[in-house]
Amino acid sequence: MDAEKKNWDLASVASIPLIMTLGNSMLIPTLPTIKKTLGVTSFQVSMIITVYSIVAILFIPLAGYLSDQYGRKKVIIPALIIAAIGGLISGLAAWWLTNSYWLILVGRLFQGIGAAGAAPIVMPLVGDMFNSDEDVSTGLGLIETANTFGKVLSPIVGAALAMVVWYLPFLTIPVFCMISLLMVLFFVKTPSKQDQKKQPFSLFIRSIRNIFAQKGRWLYAIFAVGGIAMFVVFGSLFYLSSLLEDRYGLEGVIKGLILAIPLLALCIASYATGKSIGSNKMLMKWISFGGCLLVTVAISFAAMFTNIYYLLAALFVGGIGIGLCLPCLDTFITEGISKQERGTISSLYSSMRFIGVSAGPPVVSILEAISHRVLFFTISGVCAVAAVLALFVIKPLSNTPEELLSPERLHKVMVRRKSRS
Repeated sequence: MDAEKKNWDLASVASIPLIMTLGNSMLIPTLPTIKKTLGVTSFQVSMIITVYSIVAILFIPLAGYLSDQYGRKKVIIPALIIAAIGGLISGLAAWWLTNSYWLILVGRLFQGIGAAGAAPIVMPLVGDMFNSDEDVSTGLGLIETANTFGKVLSPIVGAALAMVVWYLPFLTIPVFCMISLLMVLFFVKTPSKQDQKKQPFSLFIRSIRNIFAQKGRWLYAIFAVGGIAMFVVFGSLFYLSSLLEDRYGLEGVIKGLILAIPLLALCIASYATGKSIGSNKMLMKWISFGGCLLVTVAISFAAMFTNIYYLLAALFVGGIGIGLCLPCLDTFITEGISKQERGTISSLYSSMRFIGVSAGPPVVSILEAISHRVLFFTISGVCAVAAVLALFVIKPLSNTPEELLSPERLHKVMVRRKSRS
């Protein structure tokens, strides 16, 4: 289907990462308040983010497999319901119980299961929706922008809700999930090409092994770079949130607006990159490398200064770098894998991103106790690893390299080449 005929479908699909991101990231500005209210340690409060992510990591591959075999919508809709139930458990526990920490974690566990079956399935669904590589790239750019826009809104919305009562962000999660569910239910049409015969599980596993045998080198690199990007985003936000409240006494919406500054840079860069890369794989490789290099330089700069304005400037530039990188990685994954295995492979990629999300807050809570410089030089070192991977391991041979094409697209390329000769 053509891109112009898909506006409502794409908007509905984009609501999933937007709302899933809101449901997780809007808790970040409330973590210091939760820590004081419940009387828990910095590490324990970071587990509210980490438990959600760890559970998602475990269930994402299963969700990807089920979406490949039974259809994207049949996985997404129940997942949104589970995520809504998880938010309700956490919210009611915080509302009704005095010692609610452990039950909040249980709710977050359910929310993580729901997130595993919702947000990661969006990438392969966008790949199914369009035939043109350019339309896929543009669609994925919009999805990444929605994801990032959710991160921009999250600190503002979370801080505003917490000003009413600290557990209100938990209680709004079911509302957000139901909005997305209704949009997907009524506006997203499952592509007819998705109706295909189910593979036996043993054959499916064999095909996944073959993919990694043939394409594992660049897939592992993309997985690692995506995970590092999310580690930097969530680790930096966790540190900045604590710093603004503990050292500068900033709370509420003002703190949320400041947290949104680097995320706004990420959002704008993601949208612009998705609109401009088209199907040019070599351009994507160099943009990915440039983005990783930019983040490395920015975080190294942040390590040398404790001034809040310098720190915000560095994180703003780092946000641009990550925003340049993510749409390119999404497109490599989606356009490089055949439709039957696309859900599983993109879900494994999403798992790596969730590993970055889950690792960020606890690692930062440990490193910041040592020193500001140790924290940021460690993060910049990890970013340098991502830059090296993007430069030396992601190696497209041309604008539409055969090793990055799915069988369907490879066939189309070969037919076009024969018709020209």
